[in-house]
This record gives sequence, structure tokens and C-alpha cells, in this order.
Amino acid sequence: MNDMSWADGVTRVAVLTGAGISTDSGIPDYRGPSGVWTRDPALADAFTHRSFLADPAVRARFWQTYLGHAAWQAEPNPAHRALAELERAGVAVRVLTQNVDGLHQKAGSSPRGVLELHGTMHEVVCTGCGARTPSRQTLARVAAGDGDPRCLDCGAILKLAVVLFGQHLDAATIGHAERIAAHSQLMLAVGSSLQVEPVASLCAVAVNAGNRLVVVNRDPTPYDDLAVEVIREPIGTALPRICAALAAQVASGGATISR
Repeated sequence: MNDMSWADGVTRVAVLTGAGISTDSGIPDYRGPSGVWTRDPALADAFTHRSFLADPAVRARFWQTYLGHAAWQAEPNPAHRALAELERAGVAVRVLTQNVDGLHQKAGSSPRGVLELHGTMHEVVCTGCGARTPSRQTLARVAAGDGDPRCLDCGAILKLAVVLFGQHLDAATIGHAERIAAHSQLMLAVGSSLQVEPVASLCAVAVNAGNRLVVVNRDPTPYDDLAVEVIREPIGTALPRICAALAAQVASGGATISR
């Protein structure tokens, strides 16, 4: 990352983040060598929206999986904090995250600046009446032995407020993300395999609008060819360096960055 001329003049940044940004916080990714789906492919097959709604055994396994999930105890790492600091430095940062762990907000990114494309694990939604409640309430019931908790108001199935395989993303949310991608001068795609659509295509939206794409990821992605730079450096060192350079540019009134 010797030449950062692609950062020249940038004051509006969209950051698409995937599971890779949270691995330094102790949360495993999904498709990496030690990823959740890599180690247990059947888990991905089981956790489809259709299977979850149809099979009590799938729901029981789902709730037990999340009961001990590493994300409940996880803390933001330097990459999360760097994005929050960049926002505080005066750069218009919008985080478009595939993650459901809430670590961007915990690091200090403003809630209005974070768009959770795949939902959040910190809330539970009723599939019947739509009521939303804090996850801790339902998880306490699971820990007490309720393997398939139901809504206390209407009796319908409860699920974490996350998007499962086979479940459509909220149209308003993805539309908002597309507008952000189109109007940001720079798109940083960080820690995502960019294999899950339609979220991955936000990279193409940004490029088609004439904006710059930079990919920060350990492994190749389907969108590397569209990027002005692909960075394989570990996210925990690369992203803080990028954010510091962008913040310095704003502080100096837009001086050229190259080093």
C-alpha cells in the first residue's frame, strides 16, 4: 500500500464490512479456512429461513448455537475503532455491514452511520405479530430449557432479527445502501468474500457511478478486477492506516496522499 492516490480528495466514504473485520475480536468468519460453514457445512444448510420455520429441531439447534456465540462477549478491535475515529475526524463515513454483531456501534460509530444489511443479533422478532424485543430476554428462556421459544403475546415462532439463508433482504435497506454506494467517492470493501448477493453488488454500484473501489481482504473476491487497489495486508493494520491517511487529508484541507 505504497501509493494511496486513490484517496485524494475523498470526503465521503462507504465501507462495506464482512465477517473478516470481526475475526480479531474473536468472532469466526464463515468461509475462511476455519470458518463456521467450512467446519460444519450442514449448519449452513440447516439455518435456512424455510428450515427454521418448518422444523422445531432446527430452531432448537439455532438457539443453542447462538446461546454460546462468541459475539456476546466480543469487543471492538482496532479496525472497528479506526472507522469510528474517521467519522469523528469529520469524514462522512457510512458503514454498510453484513455483520450482525453490533461491534461498529460499540466502537463508537454513530447509529445513523451504520446500516445493518443482514439485521442484528441483539434483537428478536416475532414471525407472527412482528414484535421486537432484546435478545437477552429470549436467550434467558433458552438457557432455562425452552428449546423453541414462542412469542409471549401471540404464540408465534421467534427468531433473531437476522437475515437467514433464503430470506429476502429488506428492500428499503438495500435501496438505501445502493444510494450510499452511488454517492460516496470511495468504497472500501473490508473483510468480505463478496460472494453473497445482492450485498456484494454494491461494489459494482459504486464503480458504475464513477467512484473508486478498494478491496481489503485476505482472499481473492469476485470484485477484485473492479478495484483500483486490492490490499491483502491484515485488516487490523491496513484499515487503521487507511483511516488515518483519510483523516489527515481532511485535516490538511485535502492534500495529496502518497507514501
